[in-house]
Amino acid sequence: MIYEKEICNSILNISSENGIVIVGIDGLGGAGKSTISEKICCEIQNNNTHTILLHIDDFINVRKVRYNSAYPEWQCYYDLQWRYGYFAEIINQIKNKTNDSIEIELYDKDSDCYFTQSYDIKEKTVVIVEGIFLQRKDLNGIFDYMVYIDIPENIRMTRVLKRDTYIGNEQQIIDKYENRYFPAERKYYNEYHPERLADFVIGG
Repeated sequence: MIYEKEICNSILNISSENGIVIVGIDGLGGAGKSTISEKICCEIQNNNTHTILLHIDDFINVRKVRYNSAYPEWQCYYDLQWRYGYFAEIINQIKNKTNDSIEIELYDKDSDCYFTQSYDIKEKTVVIVEGIFLQRKDLNGIFDYMVYIDIPENIRMTRVLKRDTYIGNEQQIIDKYENRYFPAERKYYNEYHPERLADFVIGG
């Protein structure tokens, strides 16, 4: 698609000056972040540039932290879901190229614990991070280039009803989104207007 090449060219231009580039692919649940991130990653790799693809959900807290009955579900999702401090540390190490490789502690949802994975860091490296809420103030200064995927809530709901069957039946999926995900997403959208902050917006 045309937007993939345009995004890729913008990223490579930054890389030619900075060497290491951190790219965010932001969007709400069901926006298509993973698919688009993989396409952009392939496009950059086809231009002979070393690429690392990370997911913000690699950096979530264990269940006992992110599901805290002392708070409403949406607040748990918004305030307790992710290890932003650790994520920021990892990105800063990559930017500073402390070593030629880095060990990153990633979350495994099946075991609800963390495992370590090693990534090479080259002089020219593009790190693509896909995930939700990437433009909130907790992550200020992290990203060099930001893409936002702007898809209406009703379309995203149709998608997650087909995708998130691990939650349960259709009504259980709807309840989960209405109680946990959508209220937090609406707060983020109304507070930050991510479609205005991003360098490139993909509409749907």
